[in-house]
Amino acid sequence: MRLAIVTAYPPSKVTLTEYGYHLVKHFRLQKDVTEIILICDRTVGEKDLDFTENGCKITVEACWDFNNYANLFRINSALTKTKPDAVLFNLQFLKFGDKKIPAALGLLLPWICKLRSIPTISLLHNILEQVDLENAGFTKNKLLQRAYNFIGSTLTRFVLSSDVLAVTISKYVGILEKKYKARNIALIPHGAFETPPEPNYQLPEGPKQVMAFGKFGTYKKVEVLIEAVELIRKRSQEDIEIVIAGTDSPNTPGYLDAVAKKYAHVEKLRFTGYVAEEEVPQIFGDSAVTVFPYTSTTGSSGVLHQAGSYGNAVALPDLGDLSILVREEGYKGEFFEPENAASLADAIQKIICNEPYRVHLGKINYRAACSLPMSDITKRYIEFFKAIQFAKNNNFDLNVPKVAKKLETA
Repeated sequence: MRLAIVTAYPPSKVTLTEYGYHLVKHFRLQKDVTEIILICDRTVGEKDLDFTENGCKITVEACWDFNNYANLFRINSALTKTKPDAVLFNLQFLKFGDKKIPAALGLLLPWICKLRSIPTISLLHNILEQVDLENAGFTKNKLLQRAYNFIGSTLTRFVLSSDVLAVTISKYVGILEKKYKARNIALIPHGAFETPPEPNYQLPEGPKQVMAFGKFGTYKKVEVLIEAVELIRKRSQEDIEIVIAGTDSPNTPGYLDAVAKKYAHVEKLRFTGYVAEEEVPQIFGDSAVTVFPYTSTTGSSGVLHQAGSYGNAVALPDLGDLSILVREEGYKGEFFEPENAASLADAIQKIICNEPYRVHLGKINYRAACSLPMSDITKRYIEFFKAIQFAKNNNFDLNVPKVAKKLETA
């Protein structure tokens, strides 16, 4: 199989970049894949393809840009040029831009592939039906929210034209099947990016690092984390460093600079900036707790799976998709009330002031991450692609629920 993967890719700052990296890294080790055609966004730096393992050939077609109106045509041209056997789209609603037209045009691509009879799977990380448009930073205007929902429903129908639409949370399957009468939805879990050897759960000397990781500014707000740690400092003698690891969301440029200025008086507050892939293990390994200072959720959490892979304890808000994901996949942490600094302070303190409990949470999360390695997730995609091709060759409709059930019990 010559597999095209349409995704943002490091050193890109576009959403789902990390997931794109690990899709490529693990698909290239599947024996059925002879070549990966990486159809990715253009970046100033070279694409990160420095894998240590041997694998299949990788052809890079860096041809699209965030918020570019021509992305639809450029990606379609790349597909024409490379002639892949199958296509996997790594998607969410603002994948190709935060402006309405380029974002919408990019989501027409699965429909284009259907017209071209290219076997296609779209991995949709979030669905608009489960996004709080106000808290996620889209709009507070109720009329605009209705318009967004209408446009989102229309675009979802285009994405549903894929042979298989993969989602990472079970609740999404029921919502899409009920609303759109769709029968091509498959639950394929997010998977853990890495399954490194089990850590020793020991922390480095010095202050305990309380860390948030991601792209900040829309529904990921670090102010509550900083204020929560300040509360802990007032009522305990814990030596704590606040680590904000990551960058601004593409939708909110300048957010972290503004936060740094606002909290310039706060001691031991560190902003790492962009974290390269090779630096990720140390960022998580040095942390006493990974915090999720979210006001809303927009799908599964790659950060949670990374935290689990490195044996981190976590503090997270009890809301939406995140709480569903934790309960379905076996993760465990301290929950807090969203946007409530006092509640978050309590959650963090329960972890960092109780060493056996911190280690206990880390071990549970490590086991949860190891139960769904990315190698197993990519195998599921391969089996779906085989089923799609078999159905096309024999001129019958693919029974996606039947294939999904077979893979779950395999």
